Amino acid sequence: MLVHSRKGRWAAWALFAVLFVPLFATPLLVIAVASFSTNWSGAFPSGATLAHYEAATRGESLAALGVSLQTAVGASLVALVVGTWAALAAASMGRRLRRVLDALFMLPVAVPSVVVGLAVLVAYSKPPVTLNGTRWIVILAHTVLVTAFAFQSVSAAVSRLDPAYEQAAASLGARPTYVLWRVKLPLLLPSLNAAAGLCFALSMGELSATMMLYPPDWMPLPVQIFAATDRGSLFTGSAVAVVLMATTLLVLLAVSRVRTKASYR
Repeated sequence: MLVHSRKGRWAAWALFAVLFVPLFATPLLVIAVASFSTNWSGAFPSGATLAHYEAATRGESLAALGVSLQTAVGASLVALVVGTWAALAAASMGRRLRRVLDALFMLPVAVPSVVVGLAVLVAYSKPPVTLNGTRWIVILAHTVLVTAFAFQSVSAAVSRLDPAYEQAAASLGARPTYVLWRVKLPLLLPSLNAAAGLCFALSMGELSATMMLYPPDWMPLPVQIFAATDRGSLFTGSAVAVVLMATTLLVLLAVSRVRTKASYR
């Protein structure tokens, strides 16, 4: 830590606890406790049960979890490919063109996600490309929303690469394609894994744009959580939310392990 005195460290930790617990930890703890409860009429819940988790891991909830995973994986892969390609292309551009490209990729993040959902709905509801009513329009919207983060993450890594590696490979007769696949991309692998994890997490929790686009046979888990709480099933919705958080964290943990091995190499 930047604070070297013992009292200063204790004060920093106390300030962190005061800010972190009420703002971040308490809401998540309340959801976790509510998922095991049957009633909450007082200060504390009552009636411990696992029935909500039985409902959250079967039937429609399990199918919705599979839809969320497929959507997040598909959107993350496409976003990673497009974002990486754009970041590598931007590195060779002039400053003005790079700024224009940055603005184009950051535009979906600068506006509310519901606006992105509406734009995708209007753009792909008529020929020549009609995706309305299919799963692909949901995956496309998620891709548009998360590509900016992949682009920014890889762009930051590309700007820190030492050009000596590429120059050394080129001086030995390596073609540009070989330099890209065997030199540059391996060096970018930790950033690529980090970008993939971020895109996946954002896609798993996306709701606003999804609400405007999802067809009846492609309902992601956040939509089901909203539907459950809207019907008054707060405890079941809490259990489904815990399942969503746990699944996302497990995938991010797996991605972090890959990133750690890549960083070591």
